[in-house]
Order: sequence, then C-alpha cells, then structure tokens
Amino acid sequence: MDTMMSLRLFCTVSELKSFTAAADRIGISPAMASKHVMRLENRLGTRLLNRTSRHVSLTETGWLYFNQAKQLLEGLDEVEAAIGNVTMAPRGTLKLSAPVCAASNGFVSRLAEYNRRYPDVCLDVDLSGRMVNLVDEGFDLALRRATSPDRLDLGLVARPLADIEFHLMASPEYLERAGRPKGLADLNGHALLRFSGANLSDIMELKGANRQSKITFRTVMSSDNETILQLAALRGMGLVYLPKWMTEQDIAAGRLETVLPNSIAFSITLFAVYPTRKHLSAKVRTFIDFMKTSLPGQR
Repeated sequence: MDTMMSLRLFCTVSELKSFTAAADRIGISPAMASKHVMRLENRLGTRLLNRTSRHVSLTETGWLYFNQAKQLLEGLDEVEAAIGNVTMAPRGTLKLSAPVCAASNGFVSRLAEYNRRYPDVCLDVDLSGRMVNLVDEGFDLALRRATSPDRLDLGLVARPLADIEFHLMASPEYLERAGRPKGLADLNGHALLRFSGANLSDIMELKGANRQSKITFRTVMSSDNETILQLAALRGMGLVYLPKWMTEQDIAAGRLETVLPNSIAFSITLFAVYPTRKHLSAKVRTFIDFMKTSLPGQR
C-alpha cells in the first residue's frame, strides 16, 4: 500500500470522523479505507483510532500522529504546488476559533461566501469564547481581538485583519420609552446591557467630540456572550456596545439605532493568530486573505 495514501486517508478519517465519508471523498471503498488505517497502526504498533459502530475518535497517540501527519502533508502539498508552478486549491477541514460575536448574520454571510469560493474546505468553528491552545488542540487558526499584538499569545503569528468598530446602540422601542440622548450627559441613568468579557462597569469615562465625561449607567443585564446582549437590545432592554458588522442588518432594517454615533464609538483590532510555520496551508492562507478583504475596517 502507498504510505502517503495511508497518511492522507488517516487524516481525512480523523477530520470527518467517519470511514465512509473519508472513503467517499478520496474515491475508495470503506473496507479499503479501514485497511489503510490498520496498516499504519500495525506499522506503529499502536491504536490511532477508537472505533464503534457509530463513532470514530482519535486516541491520545492518534492526536499526536494526526497533528504531525497533517503538517507533513500540507507542507508536501505546498512544495509540490510551488514546484509545479500551479495554484493549489484549498481543501480539508479548517479548524477555527472565533469570538462569540461571530455567531451573527454579518459574519456568517462571509463564511458562506468563502464556502462558495472554496467548496472543498470544511469549516469547523469553535465559538466557546475560551482561549484555545492552537497547537495542543489542533486548531489551524484563531480570530482574536486585542488593542495590540503584544496582548496575544507569545510564539504565535498575529496578523491584523480589520479594525472592528463598536457603537452604542438600542432598539427604537427602548429609545422612545427612555429618551434619545442628544449629548453625553443624557446617557446618565440609562439601562445598560454590559459585556462582562471587557473591563466595563456602570461608571465609564466617555470621550465626546470636544470633551470627556464620567457617565453612570444602570446595568440591567451582563453576559460574556454578545449574541444574547444583542437579542436583549432588540427586545428593548437597554443600551449596548456591539460591533458594527455584527449589527449591520439590524441597523439597516431599523431594528437597532446607533446612539451618538459621532461621539462615543471606538474600535479594536481583529487579528488572525496561527502557529509559526514557514509555509501556510492553502486553506489557512485563503481564509486569512478572504477575511482581510471582506471585513469592514480591513487593514
């Protein structure tokens, strides 16, 4: 049996968690796919995959072997593409970690466009909100927000993609009930939906066009999940700071309104973070390039 084919088959089974799906993708029978993996296991003298009638998962040794084999195959594909002077089509599973606020129409519409351009890439998106370990957990890429790359993990490459604008906003229902602020002082006492993942409190120093004021809000709800804060704002619960691209459809439809848009907006940089490698895989490179050009505030 071809060793490289066995490696590719093993990696595909690991990504898809199915011998049948992996066999269909590569164009062989499930029985032959099983033989390829068994050959690798016999050669290594250890089990790489746990198998049941309905489930396939990597063993601890399998995780180690998968991560190394995946990098080897991606590097080989890059070299072959360079030597052949051809553009390699991205393929395989792109394991991505992103902020919780990525669960929005604005971001998903961009994922859908990427999928239309590169249909052979399967997106595996983690939105748990935790700081994942890219190398140990087998992630290809993470999208992380920071004021500077110094605040991100050491030992990783951090490439700026876009400046995300945050605006204070609320539903028309809330503003009609509580009053539309005309200046910073009018914000005092307003209900606030506070993002607990940032260093925010009821009392904030906000910079207006020509002055800075200390504003006291009244927190009615706090959460580290921006999606639930957005839904709460749509229900008229209060003011909320949210990314502009997360709410662009709500604003266009009139479901949300920006409050003092020229006075108290701020931005934070979105970075693509990935392990240091000499050659990026085609799926990672194309995803970064696509996001860099499709997100508003691109850098």
